[in-house]
Amino acid sequence: MLLHLFATVIVLICIYTLRHYCFTLNRIAGEQRHPYIDIDTADWPAVTVLIAAHNEEAVVGDILNALLEVDYPEGKLSIVPVNDRSTDRTREIIDSFVEKYPGRITPFHRVGGKPGKAAALKEAMAFVQTEVFLVFDADYIPGRALVRQLVAPFFDPEVGSVMGRVVPLNVGRKLLTRMLDLERSGGYQVDQQARMNLRFVPQYGGTVAGIRTYALEEVGGWNENTLAEDTDLTFRLLLGGWKTVYENRAECYEEVPERWPVRVRQIMRWAKGHNQAMAKYAAALRKRKNATLWERLDGLLLLGVFAMAPVLMLGWVLALILFYLGAPIGGGVMVLALAAFTTLGNFAAFFEIAAAVRLDGSPQRIRLLPCTFLGFTVSMVSVSRAAWQQIVASLLGREMVWHKTERSRVAPVALGRPA
Repeated sequence: MLLHLFATVIVLICIYTLRHYCFTLNRIAGEQRHPYIDIDTADWPAVTVLIAAHNEEAVVGDILNALLEVDYPEGKLSIVPVNDRSTDRTREIIDSFVEKYPGRITPFHRVGGKPGKAAALKEAMAFVQTEVFLVFDADYIPGRALVRQLVAPFFDPEVGSVMGRVVPLNVGRKLLTRMLDLERSGGYQVDQQARMNLRFVPQYGGTVAGIRTYALEEVGGWNENTLAEDTDLTFRLLLGGWKTVYENRAECYEEVPERWPVRVRQIMRWAKGHNQAMAKYAAALRKRKNATLWERLDGLLLLGVFAMAPVLMLGWVLALILFYLGAPIGGGVMVLALAAFTTLGNFAAFFEIAAAVRLDGSPQRIRLLPCTFLGFTVSMVSVSRAAWQQIVASLLGREMVWHKTERSRVAPVALGRPA
């Protein structure tokens, strides 16, 4: 039985390895889909921008300045900072912008209620009177053309949500930020765009994103009982028959964690939220008839991404046990080691990252590729720890708590693509 379980682990890991090979080859040699990129002149609809902000005094001024400078028709852009129970100077900073730019910013100062981004956005929907709205986290900085790029796909009536590309702006700060830059390149430049090319399931990522208001209402609004409202919404939209579009050229700049403890807390929150979605939607997705076979298969693999780290650790434990029991597993261990290394590196395979830096036109970054093994190890341990905590919390009936990501920015930044 142990040998069969070990073989199952190897098969699962190899499936994910093949998945990443397919994505990488598609990005390098396949047909690329950018169906909405040429929409430049149109009757642009009114749009509301929600900015999720909880204790964001270090960054909220930057995104407000950037949004006030975006290229969008005058009078059609409503900016709504969602100040969620902040105890620092976030409210003071937002109110100073409201006073300085009368009529352009409508603040929502939330002083109570359930904690978490989804709960805050749910209440903020009272301020959304437009057919389309965008969502940004407060540490993001949009470029001048980004709003048009995110809105353009909504001229297609089947589109329920849109996701842009996230690019770190603090790349040069630490080794960790450089490694996360590689991760983001692999995850967006290759993984997300390949899924768009292949008509699979691009993921709504919770920020740098747009949503059709009616689509959100149709699938039940924001789910405030999840740690990953973005993954949750991705699959509710898919099950509801709506399409998610990824816009690779719609770049927005974010602040990635600069300290390992912050990174660990972030990835553990993502893992718990993603696993919640897997438990909730996997069975329904398998049976859904309005999704194509490829959408269902890719969706199931996407749901299982954060489950693979504990599965891999289980594989290593089984390998040790079987070795001491004298089982013939030498070849299996080699396959497990190779497949693990090329599958679970910071959500994007190592060869995906290599392809991404080539596609980005900055091949010098490839010199950092060996360092991503450190990130791989930290991610594997953190995600496995998160899964264990989730199991214990479920057995004890404990409610999971949402934690925001700590910011490191201490001064306004200059907008632009990082070197």
